[in-house]
Amino acid sequence: MKLLSSFGPNPRMVRMFMLEKGIDIPIQDMDLLGGENRQAAFKAKNPAGQSPALELDNGTVIGETVAICEYLDEVNPGNSLVGNNAEEKAISRMWQRRVELNITEATYNGFRFAEGLELFKTRVHCAPEAAPGLKAIAQHNLKWLDGLIGGRDYICGNQLRLADIILYCCLDFANGVGQARDPSLANLDAWFKRMEARPSAKGSLHPACEQVGMRG
Repeated sequence: MKLLSSFGPNPRMVRMFMLEKGIDIPIQDMDLLGGENRQAAFKAKNPAGQSPALELDNGTVIGETVAICEYLDEVNPGNSLVGNNAEEKAISRMWQRRVELNITEATYNGFRFAEGLELFKTRVHCAPEAAPGLKAIAQHNLKWLDGLIGGRDYICGNQLRLADIILYCCLDFANGVGQARDPSLANLDAWFKRMEARPSAKGSLHPACEQVGMRG
């Protein structure tokens, strides 16, 4: 088994998940900025052309970050980051979907259609006119989330879950590309600093971060 990874907040999210789980598998790095993930050799494995992907020993390739993390969680018992029973798993998935649908999808597309347009305009269908609205949606929903997580250490309660890692990697990236966090959101700010202090936050950063000037 190996992880096909690269620079970027989504590959970082899987690396951070693996560090939190204590999972050590080979990582094959790709040149995301150079478009290696969009070439035929990689798309033969992952037709979506997205990084990361998990290649199993039998040749099966799993794409999509959440699917990768849930698979790794299931085959590596102990210290589950998606829940230990049906109720915990449902709550974890509920918040993961809320975070993705309300915040991270809008944040990432706001970047792709604006600051990242030169990089993405030949890779995905871009709508530059939508960027300001998408960024505003993300900020609005961050305020909504801030009002819900007061008194909690993490998004789902007092246990670190996949939703925390998804949101942290997104916001850490977004903060340097035109979508800074609002420091007046005190609950969110405390949560972010709590996540930032975890060893996995630093340990999951790609070596190219300083050269690229982005957190991924």
